Amino acid sequence: MLSIIILAAGKGTRMRSKLPKVMQPLAGRPLLEHVLLNARELKPSSIIIVYGHGSDQVQDSFKHDKDIEWAHQTEQLGTGHAVKQAIGSVPDQDRVLILYGDVPLISSEALEPLVNNTSNELELLTAIVPDGSGYGRIIREENRIIGIIEESDADEKVRKINEINMGIMCCRADQMKTWLNKLKNDNKKQEYYLTDIVSLAVKDEIAIHGHKSKIWEESMGINDKSELAKAERLLQKKLANQHMEAGLTLMDPSRIDIRGSLKHGEDVYVDVNVVFEGKVELGNNVIIGPNTYISDSSIGDNTTIHANSHISDASIGSDSEIGPFARIRPGTDLKNNVKIGNFVEIKKAVIDDFSKVNHLSYIGDTAVGKNVNIGAGTITCNYDGANKHKTEIKDDVFIGSGVELVAPIVIGKGATVGAGSTLTKDADDQKLTLERSSQSTIENWKRPKK
Repeated sequence: MLSIIILAAGKGTRMRSKLPKVMQPLAGRPLLEHVLLNARELKPSSIIIVYGHGSDQVQDSFKHDKDIEWAHQTEQLGTGHAVKQAIGSVPDQDRVLILYGDVPLISSEALEPLVNNTSNELELLTAIVPDGSGYGRIIREENRIIGIIEESDADEKVRKINEINMGIMCCRADQMKTWLNKLKNDNKKQEYYLTDIVSLAVKDEIAIHGHKSKIWEESMGINDKSELAKAERLLQKKLANQHMEAGLTLMDPSRIDIRGSLKHGEDVYVDVNVVFEGKVELGNNVIIGPNTYISDSSIGDNTTIHANSHISDASIGSDSEIGPFARIRPGTDLKNNVKIGNFVEIKKAVIDDFSKVNHLSYIGDTAVGKNVNIGAGTITCNYDGANKHKTEIKDDVFIGSGVELVAPIVIGKGATVGAGSTLTKDADDQKLTLERSSQSTIENWKRPKK
């Protein structure tokens, strides 16, 4: 059986944030959530998170994850001390894998060689890097790993070594427990280093296997906002490549952000600077224009979203056209062949097939029927200062420009509402309804002058 311990107790001082380091966002998710997602792909029997700084925030964020056990590190006395807080609940016969809450890009594929070796050996993940600054260096003798020296304890010769320790290791739990009890803190930081178990394994004549990561950036730790930004671009590049391999057309793969899950059909085209957040589903032949934001929404086949549109918590049907500069707010359900034009805002509304809201309008808390045309500058006055009220616009209605519909109100089937009207009462089926004051011209009037 495999048990996984994730170290997530660090404060992350260099982040200069009230948010714990492992809760910093990467592609719309906390760093720790990425680690958990990859850990679960290994199908462990248990996952134990060692927490410390910002414990309430960390635990609250994952309170619905029933497969997590928690171990509290009240004092940060080093990585070896942190593992010791958690390993007591791990059965001796299990293999134990050590991961880190601030190493979010590590893939399950990179970890499989460590966990699949069930022999009596210590497995390490290492990497060859251009610059090893900040990392422990792997010390080899005749190509055998004999130790790890931390950056703070390294001399100039050791600092020139470009094979670094990624901190990720796997071995039998009973071995790990024995070595942890032998750790000492006689170093510059006076901490109990987990890496010191390597020298203990050498003394016990336990073979040590160093598995070099094929993509070293996957193993990078996140310690400050600069490294967080670098990790963001690395992950976005990886996500873009995955979606392009699945058939998604990206105008520029370096200018897309996927902060959640994205599903798409065939022949989908995405222009530059598009942000997908939460759960987004795109049908076949969908076109997404530049500078568009879409979150927790579905978009049907053959629909075009024009530039600079903002869509959130909405359902958009097939063969529709949205924008440019449209805002589709939560609770909106647009059926098929619907047209929402420029500078139109829709909120908590259902708009049925073949209906149009073309220009400069606000439609909120409204049910719109089929084949309805809503003119420019039309607004539903749905809020009285205390409560929201509903507007119902039935099939085949034509509403002229500059109309105000004061809810609650019903516009009957086939009705026409004249331009410039402010309606406070229902409009009858198949009739023209107007509300206008009489026009007059004032004789001998002169425009004021300064």
